[in-house]
Amino acid sequence: MDAPARARELIDAAHAADPKRAPDGRPAELVYAGRMEAWVARLVPEATPLLRLAARCQHLERWSVPRASLPEGKVGYLNWRKSLYGKQAARAKELLLAAGLTANEANEVATWVSKAGLKSNSGTQALEDAACLVFLENEIEAFAAEHADYPPEKFVDILRKTWCKMSPVAQQAALGLSLPPAIATLVRAAVV
Repeated sequence: MDAPARARELIDAAHAADPKRAPDGRPAELVYAGRMEAWVARLVPEATPLLRLAARCQHLERWSVPRASLPEGKVGYLNWRKSLYGKQAARAKELLLAAGLTANEANEVATWVSKAGLKSNSGTQALEDAACLVFLENEIEAFAAEHADYPPEKFVDILRKTWCKMSPVAQQAALGLSLPPAIATLVRAAVV
């Protein structure tokens, strides 16, 4: 087995430990990894095996650091996310090296997964684009239901921030998504 195939096995084995399950019974992070890779392949048709592996590492073992492990509020949330980027990047690097990829390859994936160079690094941007599209396509409805107390303006602000992180190619892909009418209305308000 070649190193990228072995790396994929190790990454997916790590995802399989996620205690949260998707409606079909699969580990939630394994489902997320598949969605991330599919979006990267769609947005970057020439995506290298390395970029596809990085896409699968986007939420690598995220479940192991619960959001409640840091204080509530915006500062706590931002610190939680930042700590995850570093943890996930280090874990991705560890798994890629164990699979036999070179240090340069493992470092490149770690850069992308850590969100370094957003807007200036094409690999990092591809992962961010895919993450935003997975959120819009698969998670926003549940997010809206979980935060039903948010006023529409807050949702529009969240969507506007998401939109600004995306490349023009990803923004066009987002406009083509089939969204629930209430969500589609908020998206239109955010991108005007």
